[in-house]
Amino acid sequence: MRTYAVVLATVLAVAAVTAEVYFEEGFKDDSWKKTWVQSEHKGVEYGKFEHTAGKFYNDAEADKGLQTSQDARFYALSNKFTPFSNKDDTLVVQFSVKHEQNIDCGGGYLKVFDCSVDQKDLHGDTPYLLMFGPDICGPGTKKVHVIFSYKGKNHLVNKDIRCKDDVFTHFYTLVVRSDNTYEVLIDNEKVESGSLEDDWDFLPPKKVKDPEAKKPEDWDDRATIADPDDTKPEDWDKPEHIPDPDATKPDDWDDEMDGEWEPPMIDNPEYKGEWKPKQIDNPAYKGIWVHPEIDNPEYVEDKTLYLREEVCAVGIDVWQVKSGTIFDNFLITNDLEAAKAAAATVKETQEGEKKVKDAQEAEERKKAEEESAAEEAAKDDEDEDDDDEEDNALPGEAAEVDDGHDEL
Repeated sequence: MRTYAVVLATVLAVAAVTAEVYFEEGFKDDSWKKTWVQSEHKGVEYGKFEHTAGKFYNDAEADKGLQTSQDARFYALSNKFTPFSNKDDTLVVQFSVKHEQNIDCGGGYLKVFDCSVDQKDLHGDTPYLLMFGPDICGPGTKKVHVIFSYKGKNHLVNKDIRCKDDVFTHFYTLVVRSDNTYEVLIDNEKVESGSLEDDWDFLPPKKVKDPEAKKPEDWDDRATIADPDDTKPEDWDKPEHIPDPDATKPDDWDDEMDGEWEPPMIDNPEYKGEWKPKQIDNPAYKGIWVHPEIDNPEYVEDKTLYLREEVCAVGIDVWQVKSGTIFDNFLITNDLEAAKAAAATVKETQEGEKKVKDAQEAEERKKAEEESAAEEAAKDDEDEDDDDEEDNALPGEAAEVDDGHDEL
């Protein structure tokens, strides 16, 4: 009977964490046009997405995604799916980004929404559940954003997570667990992890400084003090600058015209600076006073920081100065292993992209060299023609030269 109970409990536990794929999009064909909605928010000129694998790729069809195509534009596109809750479960959000334009400033992140999102009016101030992915702007901003909405306010992660800034495809994965922990992976490698409570300012601090506590008036926190027995030497005080003893008045100096001559000032080699008594250990030193802390009466534990009651839509809502980013391989699931399996193709994809890119650059260099050689050859032929004209001139007759002046 006991064995049966254990087996039953195991089966129920497995059933409770059944792997689910809530949303998946690989843009393999044009069917995305029927499910993704373009925002028409007033006052914004949105850029257009193109369905392409870009200029270099591993597989021209399999690597197709949505690419931003116009510079200096906002982009806002979203897709709704059957809503779900991650209560007592793991939430995994994953997608790939390829900045093949060598992006200088622009977002490469996604946003996850609840069912209240108005897809036709999606814009930068639209409330979201979470925002995740790379953001690059100049050399100073190259980070992975992880932002959660909590009680109506957006909270940024307190850690600096660096994103990839090359031109190849990279997978970004966010894992949120029901024990209030998280992980961020790039190309299936963990780059950050920790506690939701520790790494975001969702809650007030557990401890605060005791407002009733004050440092005692006789508390001495000076590690060293001036030696009371130390005295300044009698010959210490010397001027910082003195007249140059080697200077002489110029022969043409006229006291009446130029005033009384004074030698220029130089640094005094005997100057010792401001005298200060030497420091000794303070016999009354008590150490650095630490302000006592007490439990924060405003702190209330929340074991459901991870929880998103209604996950219903995903969107691309970014600004880009230089377009060319390809978004692809969207996956929202509770199965981290399934996500890792999907992202395991990234190495092969990157190798294929690099191979094609290198071949294209080699072809461009070859073409440029051929064009340069053709220009040189044409120039040489022109020079030879000029030499032939001079050689064929009649004896005593100079070759005609155009000096830029009209003949009278």
